[in-house]
Amino acid sequence: MMARWRRIAPVAAVLALAIAAAGLVEGVATAAEPLAKTLFGAQKLPAAAAPKSYGFYSKGCFAGGMAIAADGPNWQAMRLSRNRRWGHPKMIEVLERLSRDAAARDGWNGLLVGDISQPRGGPMMTGHASHQIGLDADIWFTPMPNRRLSGSEREELGSESMLKRNSLHVDDRKWTPAHAAVLRRAASYPEVERILVHPGIKQKLCDTVTGDRSWLRKVRPFWGHDSHFHVRIGCQPGSVGCKGQEATPQGEGCDKSLAWWFTDEPWRPATGPEKPKARDVMTLASLPAECRAVLAAPAPASEAAVTVTGRGAPAVAATVAPAASAFAPVPEADIPLPTPRPTN
Repeated sequence: MMARWRRIAPVAAVLALAIAAAGLVEGVATAAEPLAKTLFGAQKLPAAAAPKSYGFYSKGCFAGGMAIAADGPNWQAMRLSRNRRWGHPKMIEVLERLSRDAAARDGWNGLLVGDISQPRGGPMMTGHASHQIGLDADIWFTPMPNRRLSGSEREELGSESMLKRNSLHVDDRKWTPAHAAVLRRAASYPEVERILVHPGIKQKLCDTVTGDRSWLRKVRPFWGHDSHFHVRIGCQPGSVGCKGQEATPQGEGCDKSLAWWFTDEPWRPATGPEKPKARDVMTLASLPAECRAVLAAPAPASEAAVTVTGRGAPAVAATVAPAASAFAPVPEADIPLPTPRPTN
């Protein structure tokens, strides 16, 4: 028996070493491929490069980002601790323009701006599936108050649902003509391709909008979005790696495609094992190859150098000179029907 053990022991030792080595290799592989949300979530400033979006709204990144200031003449940014005030320069321009136009022409006191993107885009640690390429932004249906909110208020205040309690329909005590007007204004911009709202809000628009209704085509129903609307612009010139969406269907969208949302099917609980969210499994290898360069790119000298305040052009740090076009002054002038379960 002892002789047999002597013969087996070396083999067992080799096997143990092999298993240990395999574990080490596996550990190295895991360490070499961290989740993309961890890599992009750690970035505090954008990539100092020409503004370009890579990939799709829910699978990509972007360079040359700009931030919207925490406070502007007609806006206030919310949830500042998230550091999601960044977007493609055109996205920031659209938001600044909407804040001015809505205040001057639509009776909207100012925008409360929610999430745009992380400094270099990519998947987020929490929340959205989209907002990855700097071309998405959330705006609260609550208009800006007549005072500046404190830091704690911006973290803790909730946005108000426009719906009746336990209902899919709008509460007429909360909905005003100004809500429809700010949506109409955003839809009027050629850069804007889609505006996502709760199906009940889309139905309210279908039931009440008079005159020109062509802009309703851009307003699409989607899960959630009862307390904010989601503005999405299209791929911008120069972003050859950006993947656009299918065009919105013809018509106003006030047809049976909207009626579907008021059946049981969209709200039926998913069956079977729960699938992990894409952000929880997506690695850098899952994203466009250009996203590696975006992560490795230098940052601008400071946040102030690439932040739009609405009170003049942001300064451009000297260290960013080779990519100055990414931080050009913002000019003063001037979503498909969902098929998966709710992810945004």
